[in-house]
Amino acid sequence: MKEELHNSFNGRKVLITGGLGFIGSNLAHRLVDIGDVDVLILDALIQGQGGNPYNVGAIKDRISIHYVDMGDEAKLVPLLGGIDYIFNLAGSAGHLQSMIDPRYDLASNCTAQLTLLEACKNFNPQAKIVFSSTRQVYGKPLYLPVDEHHRISPLDINGANKFAAENYHLIYHRIHGLRTVCLRLTNTYGPRQQLRHDRQGFLPWFIRKAIDGETIRLFGGGKQTRDVNFVDDVVDALLLAAVSEEAEGDVFNLGSPTRHTLHQFASELISITGKGRIESVAFPPERKSIEIGNVYANCEKIKIALGWEPKTDLHTGLVRTVDFYLQNREHYWDTHEHSIFRSFKAA
Repeated sequence: MKEELHNSFNGRKVLITGGLGFIGSNLAHRLVDIGDVDVLILDALIQGQGGNPYNVGAIKDRISIHYVDMGDEAKLVPLLGGIDYIFNLAGSAGHLQSMIDPRYDLASNCTAQLTLLEACKNFNPQAKIVFSSTRQVYGKPLYLPVDEHHRISPLDINGANKFAAENYHLIYHRIHGLRTVCLRLTNTYGPRQQLRHDRQGFLPWFIRKAIDGETIRLFGGGKQTRDVNFVDDVVDALLLAAVSEEAEGDVFNLGSPTRHTLHQFASELISITGKGRIESVAFPPERKSIEIGNVYANCEKIKIALGWEPKTDLHTGLVRTVDFYLQNREHYWDTHEHSIFRSFKAA
């Protein structure tokens, strides 16, 4: 696959929105490794959203970084000239936070998405756009594994807005001919993920707690079953979706045929780090209201259409993840985010 992707991206110009975040920065590293790719990163560095300039510190001389809010059309449009591929990863990912501040989530996950699509329609309609959505759009599953035909019934504002953004991308494909594709991501983990708080999923917080030798608290005993993807596998899916014309105007689940309970995930981390412990606790009311129980995706559609399936088993992925944070701890444990951002912007 590497040679095929090298040929597809060599000499091309790529924009990654939200590119200083977890998945976007790993994608940037991969694109730089592929070869002669002109990589532009757009990121507003909103505090608490996971953007971290250190994520691309090792390749900062081989990419260009633009500290721009995607909703700012005047600053966005000049970046679109000559772009061949747009990996649209920008947006808010906090499910609980979206219930606390729904208007912010709307601005981030809907209004800014329309700004990008309108700008592409008017100034670069040939660019291929890969949008990262979430399996949260399904809500509490009626059956498992959840496939793309499952009814849509999100339990929080974030899921509702992500589904709206999906439809924006598909409508702009059908009506305006934009080359868009949507991927519904499941729980993703790996290097360069934010570990400063627990508002963007259980995986990074469990990783931090295990490395620190602290207690991992499992709501309801951690019996809930999930599928998880190592970030390198997610990057593979993004790249394949970008180069496939057959994928345009469609939606694909990511996921894994191998599933784990939250308790199993936490136990594997404790085994790898040799530290930490597990404690079962009751669901707090604000989390119980948006808890979906067991959920995992059917990813046969993307396997058949694009030849994608996850390659990294949980143990291997967690070992690589833990090793990364042990070597780079100071850049992911620090809670003073703005001081980090200022030092990189000034560099």
